[in-house]
Amino acid sequence: MEKQVRVRFAPSPTGFLHIGGLRTALYNYLFAKHLGGKFVLRIEDTDQSRKVEGAVENLIETLQWSGINYDEGPGIEGKYGPYTQSQRLEIYRRHAEQLILSDKAYYCFCTPERLEEVRKQQIAQKRDPRYDRHCRSIPKEEAAIRTKSGEPFVIRMKVPLEGEMTFEDTIRGSVTIAHQMLDDQVLIKSDGYPTYHLAVVVDDHLMAISHVIRGEEWLPSTPKHILLYKYFGWDLPVFAHLPLLLNPDKSKLSKRQGDVAVEDYRAKGYLHEAIINFVALLGWNPGDEREIFSLDQLVNEFSLERVGKSGAVFNVEKLNWLNFQHLRIKSDSEVLEMLKEQLRQSPFASLDYNDAYLSEVITAMRDRVTFVKDFIEKSPYFFQAPESYDPDVVKKRWTPNASNRMKEILKEFALLSDPAKTGYEAALHRVAESLHLKNSDLIHPLRLAVSGVGAGPGLYEILAILGKDETIKRVKAAIERLK
Repeated sequence: MEKQVRVRFAPSPTGFLHIGGLRTALYNYLFAKHLGGKFVLRIEDTDQSRKVEGAVENLIETLQWSGINYDEGPGIEGKYGPYTQSQRLEIYRRHAEQLILSDKAYYCFCTPERLEEVRKQQIAQKRDPRYDRHCRSIPKEEAAIRTKSGEPFVIRMKVPLEGEMTFEDTIRGSVTIAHQMLDDQVLIKSDGYPTYHLAVVVDDHLMAISHVIRGEEWLPSTPKHILLYKYFGWDLPVFAHLPLLLNPDKSKLSKRQGDVAVEDYRAKGYLHEAIINFVALLGWNPGDEREIFSLDQLVNEFSLERVGKSGAVFNVEKLNWLNFQHLRIKSDSEVLEMLKEQLRQSPFASLDYNDAYLSEVITAMRDRVTFVKDFIEKSPYFFQAPESYDPDVVKKRWTPNASNRMKEILKEFALLSDPAKTGYEAALHRVAESLHLKNSDLIHPLRLAVSGVGAGPGLYEILAILGKDETIKRVKAAIERLK
């Protein structure tokens, strides 16, 4: 019987969810769901000094907003819990002692001061700084006495002094590293908490994780983890290390060059569908030219074989384009509810617009907006009469004769009984003909009068949405203000 696919996303609660973290979570989720497996969330909080209050709750909420729901984890307990490492300290201590007994680990009593001195000497000698294995040869009896007397210690793993290790990575292929390149890694810190290296191996084994899919930055640590699997006599999971995320200049993605937290993009109004689609394409491709995917489509298509080795460039223009596409896909009713929510958070919150009116605004602006907030920010004139007029447009379009021409248009508009777009258009044509003008001589100043700006959807569409009374009121106001 084939072993069930079980994968995990194991973040540290040190702040917001990084875009790279979301990609790791997404790829694990897609891989599990594609193969009918389980996606586990585990909180790796063994470094208590870096823990941020509320980070776990924020992380879970952000994953859920993204549509990535875990099968087991905090609040969804399965048979492999608890899923928070600070609640599993006894488990790690027990396994570390097992390694001591089998001579695969040892107590180290070196003080921070000695370690710093050794590090400085090694750097001065142009050597890679690493632990000099000073305590590795201390007899077990002596080490036991020193620990019982209360002397501070850490527990380190014994790395073979010779030979090399070769392992297979689904994305990178065969990887070989010499044992002499590895440090005698600390497994249990002086505060009794495990390091990442011990905890991750113990937890992945005890939680029956079949595939470890994580960022490339963990590739150099993998040989240490494999040694621990062998020391415990456990089967290895399948490893897959995802490519780095890069800035457009090919440097590693960092906050110095822009936002890197999912929450930042959420606050800016990006749709979760667009973010998931964008993040999925940061390293993976479907093998053809398709670029627009829903989460369900990604589940159907995803495979680790189509994840590349080279770094993936974070291109915010591509994200903007995807957001535009996903907003267009949404139904009018979905966009209507989103616009109403946006209005509740806007300066126009106190004003009352019926659904029919807002639906007309959506139809007019659909192809001109990238974000829902753009309905308001790019066309505030649909929600409030202009209080000022773009000075550049005034200079170019509001000629000395504009006021008199607008008065002629007002006379025609006043005669319209139930105007639609065609009614306004016919009225403007009549005025242009009577004054021996081109239509554009009237269209541009009229647009300025009703909207305050020089661009937007079709003028007649704007007039039809605003209605006859509001249009006349705005034109009169413009005539008065732009004398």
